[in-house]
Amino acid sequence: MTQPVTQREPLVTHIYTADPSAHVFEGKLYIYPSHDLDHEHTSNDNGDQYDMEDYHILSMDDANSPCQDHGEALHLRDIPWAKQQLWAPDAAYKNNTYYLFFPARDHDDIFRIGVATSSSPAGPFTPQPEYIPGSFSIDPAVLMDDDGIAFMYFGGLWGGQLEKWQTGTFDPNAEGPAADEPALGPRVAELSDDLLTFKEAPREISILDENGQPILAGDEERRYFEGPWVHKHNGLYYLSYSTGTTHNIVYAVSENPQGPFTYKGKILTPVIGWTTHHSIVQFQDKWYLFYHDSSLSGGADNKRCVKFTELTIHEDGTIETIDPYGK
Repeated sequence: MTQPVTQREPLVTHIYTADPSAHVFEGKLYIYPSHDLDHEHTSNDNGDQYDMEDYHILSMDDANSPCQDHGEALHLRDIPWAKQQLWAPDAAYKNNTYYLFFPARDHDDIFRIGVATSSSPAGPFTPQPEYIPGSFSIDPAVLMDDDGIAFMYFGGLWGGQLEKWQTGTFDPNAEGPAADEPALGPRVAELSDDLLTFKEAPREISILDENGQPILAGDEERRYFEGPWVHKHNGLYYLSYSTGTTHNIVYAVSENPQGPFTYKGKILTPVIGWTTHHSIVQFQDKWYLFYHDSSLSGGADNKRCVKFTELTIHEDGTIETIDPYGK
């Protein structure tokens, strides 16, 4: 815990971590990951092996300093509406308050998104008694735009239940679109000024190819699967996400935070383990990609470790593809 971190090596090794959302708060890097439990599980498409119960928040003074674990920031037992599975979180700062956004299954086994607050970026966080009205699915990511407006992006296929919400209500038997139909996109909703509710019903984001046509569900190299993240660079909004079955992190760009977005390319090629999940942050004039793999556990899908590496955004706005095990 006292050793400086090394890029492309686990930030911490005393616990398993995944799904890192990185932010700059109070002049430091804060990382909000999932906390994988040291359990033996057989993996399935529903994600039952990801049985996380709490969150630990990490921080670094700079990109070369040791990484500190601030301990348990929020536990499942303290969230009245939640039944299980505290999956990938995100954080934001507004109103002199830090907000932690997180998905969990409610007592009907439906994924919802909750929010907790703290006076410190390291927590501990106090959850709201109910989930955000109108929220569903997984992987919340919040963009605080330059004008102070906050947008939440969310949604994940398969265990994340996004397919079940195509009609606007939960259908446990719903399946995704056919391979030759437009792929399901992530959802976006503007948040209220207190960041505790949606200002509007979530809407679907359209992701288009270079010809302006929707990416199709069968285009698994490019179609959206889970893990949305939006960052802003030179006036453009960059939506990056996991392709799931093909295990890439890819990106699309737009002049509007609610899209449509045009696909541009790969950011990160596949890592060890099934899932891939990331965030992008600018810190001290450099851009960094935070991500995870399963190298620390020898490849166990449900026991992952958070890493980071420098990210190159070229003058033309394109992002250089990273091989996580290359130079």
